[in-house]
Amino acid sequence: MTEIKIPVLDLKPQYEQIKDEVQAAINRVLESGRFIMGPDVKLFEQEVAEYLGIKHAIGVNSGTDALVIGLRALGIGEGDEVITTPFSFFATAESISNVGAKPVFADIDPRSFNIDPKEIKAKITSRTKAIMPVHLYGQPAAMAQIIEIAQEYGLKVIEDCAQSFGARYWGTCSSCDGHCQESTRESLRGKFTGTIGDVGAYSFFPSKNLGAYGDGGMVVTNDDQVAEMARMLRVHGAKKKYHNEVLGYNSRLDTLQAAILRVKLPYLEQWNEGRRQVAKTYNELLADVEGIIAPELADGHVFHQYTIRVLDGKRDQVKEYLGEQGIGCMVYYPVPQDQLPVYKGKYPSTPTSDLLGTEVLSLPIWPEIEKFNIESVVKILKQVLAPES
Repeated sequence: MTEIKIPVLDLKPQYEQIKDEVQAAINRVLESGRFIMGPDVKLFEQEVAEYLGIKHAIGVNSGTDALVIGLRALGIGEGDEVITTPFSFFATAESISNVGAKPVFADIDPRSFNIDPKEIKAKITSRTKAIMPVHLYGQPAAMAQIIEIAQEYGLKVIEDCAQSFGARYWGTCSSCDGHCQESTRESLRGKFTGTIGDVGAYSFFPSKNLGAYGDGGMVVTNDDQVAEMARMLRVHGAKKKYHNEVLGYNSRLDTLQAAILRVKLPYLEQWNEGRRQVAKTYNELLADVEGIIAPELADGHVFHQYTIRVLDGKRDQVKEYLGEQGIGCMVYYPVPQDQLPVYKGKYPSTPTSDLLGTEVLSLPIWPEIEKFNIESVVKILKQVLAPES
């Protein structure tokens, strides 16, 4: 088996930068003995709310739980339909199914990899209650159009921000067709993903731009009633202990993880800018490489993943060759959600998602990756895509 010399993600440089602060935070929690819902949880929630400019931030056990609790807090349940993208990790659709609703899949825009607003309207029925856009790979979805559709049909919007903590919407959507009002775009410009719809759901899985050292998630909202319900649901449906009002979950953000995330949050802007610079370097080096499509350097994109499209059916060949040369890479995602075994045969085809599932390839990216490593990745890509005759 080939030794991976350049992994798809390396968290060690980040840890070296903050390890003394992290250790101090861990020691503080250990010495306090308050491991469940300790002070760091509330402080982290306050700091996230201030950073995002939103009223409520509620820590939960995972990004998946954030979606489930967010949906339930919005009143989504049995018999309802939620329109979402097929091109995402299964947690997106799974959360909808797990609250008793039905995921309905609208195809994506091939430039942004995000849900195409033009596809949403055709999927709306009398049972549609919400739209769940995913800001895939860290690029904001076309939120002005999505918000206008939601307002027109009286729908809720829950944003899946698992990959986009710190991303901002600037109204420069790659899929722009002029169908949203300038006033709508202007009202949303500069807003963080997760603060635009009714609810935002985040993941703090270790590989995320803001990652814990275990699982963690967060629900954010400006709605007082939604926030109250979310807080109840994360502690077995109770406002007061032993006085359970609804069926909830055991889904609390761990105090140790909250303490670690508090250390990381002040560095997030620096790290996200580092990712954007890495993406810029990749795009410059890949500009003359045929057979691929590089991602757009879209405004507000935080590049959780740097994902290219490999054309002409060569993706798997390229992935295998990179691996043989010690380059880590990943396919996010080879099978659209509507084609997974749990849903297969229940939905019409989403052609763009199906195609991109055969083309996408995510290359190594982290804020501190050295330029010579990026150059090595591109050199090997060129070798397999344009071998010398």
